[in-house]
Amino acid sequence: MSYRLLDSGHGRKLEDLDGVVVDRQAPSAIWSPRLERRHWERAQGRHVRSDRGGGHWEWLGREPSSWSVSCGPNRMILKPTPFGHIGLFAEQAEQWLWVEESCRALATRLGRAPEVLNLFAYTGGSSIAAARGGAQVTHVDAARGVVDWAVANARENGLEGAPVRWLVDDAAGFCARELRRGRGYDGIILDPPSFGRGKKGELWKIEDHLVPLLADLARLCAGKPGFLLLSCHSPGYTPIALEQLADDHFERQGQEIGSGEMWIPEEGGRRLPSGFYSRRRLV
Repeated sequence: MSYRLLDSGHGRKLEDLDGVVVDRQAPSAIWSPRLERRHWERAQGRHVRSDRGGGHWEWLGREPSSWSVSCGPNRMILKPTPFGHIGLFAEQAEQWLWVEESCRALATRLGRAPEVLNLFAYTGGSSIAAARGGAQVTHVDAARGVVDWAVANARENGLEGAPVRWLVDDAAGFCARELRRGRGYDGIILDPPSFGRGKKGELWKIEDHLVPLLADLARLCAGKPGFLLLSCHSPGYTPIALEQLADDHFERQGQEIGSGEMWIPEEGGRRLPSGFYSRRRLV
């Protein structure tokens, strides 16, 4: 079965995850729910936020340890975490299709498998899409657990033998070392968090560190990426801001450029806004 967003409102979302219905936070859902309360009360799992950060899940019956669901072109393994995440960002489904298509087109243009770098790669949705499109992928995330999760997701999609480097590393430090090694990449994917810690506790703050990272990424592809996907969930990093930020480092000439709002379609026809993106690729 596929992922389904059943309803949203009052800062929550009601999702069907292959038969497991959960109720969890959705800060952008500032409107009222459409379904009656009884539908929400049937949720098997509900995430409760803690005032000190994180939180916990409350389950009707036994808590599932892990299962999987189809979302867009991918099948993703789900695991409830204390922060309410489950390993799936459904708003990225459209981007996964775009990444796969871009990799196929770039492979045809180059006459070889494109080298693609995916930073802040989390559980691997974009890495899977790139590998399916024929790319050689370098997947970088600072958390060992989520990199292992991404490897399992690749297996779930029949890509256990795909040419992917699964790396536990700090994004900025890795890029600096790649520059010293003289490496280059044809495609770039990144979805930076607002705040985070690297492999060795390195501090990441998007307002301080995104611009230097983009400068290094531009050097890794000589300012002319075969494609670039920059997505973000941080307030203020709107489609216009992301596009103009990318313009500071990457060429526009010969590029098909698009920016917009990511969203998840709801069963009743509404859309749940879930971040922003700017992307470009050679034409």
